[in-house]
Amino acid sequence: MNIDWYFDFVSPYSYIALHRLKELPAPVAFKPVLFAGLLNHFGQKGPAEIPVKRQWTYRWCTWWAHELGIPFRFPAAHPFNPLHHLRLSIACDNQPDAVRRIFESIWTSGADASDPARFSALCHSLQTDPQRLSDAPIKDQLRKNTEEAAQRGVFGVPSFVADGEVFWGADSIAFLKAFLRDPG
Repeated sequence: MNIDWYFDFVSPYSYIALHRLKELPAPVAFKPVLFAGLLNHFGQKGPAEIPVKRQWTYRWCTWWAHELGIPFRFPAAHPFNPLHHLRLSIACDNQPDAVRRIFESIWTSGADASDPARFSALCHSLQTDPQRLSDAPIKDQLRKNTEEAAQRGVFGVPSFVADGEVFWGADSIAFLKAFLRDPG
């Protein structure tokens, strides 16, 4: 059984989930989505838009990444607009190594994820022309991924979909593994 993984680079939980994908016993298809699009679709606010939830998210993710031994540092400004990063992933065919490098550029340095010079250097390191990110097929694929996710019942990131069932959150991996062993 294949697993679709819906993620957004703005999400620290997606970054943590990236490091946990190796726990899954089935192939994983990487599907970047615009988290803001999912929030709008379902009429929700993001964790960073609610001050007490923002504080909890920052503290929890920092602690949890440390507990899991994952290099982790919040970017200088968060939330940030992840649109270019999402399009870069698609331009790189969502290859796991490219996705990992994009996540690491955001979640390990503490630098500003919106810095144009840093983003340009990231594109160069991934051998992708930043001008290509405005191409209609790339923009359309991101929109399609986001619409597909919403239609499948994905309301947050990261989410996994296996056999039509949605598993939300980096902490749902054990639940997903149990489902894969016994869908009943």
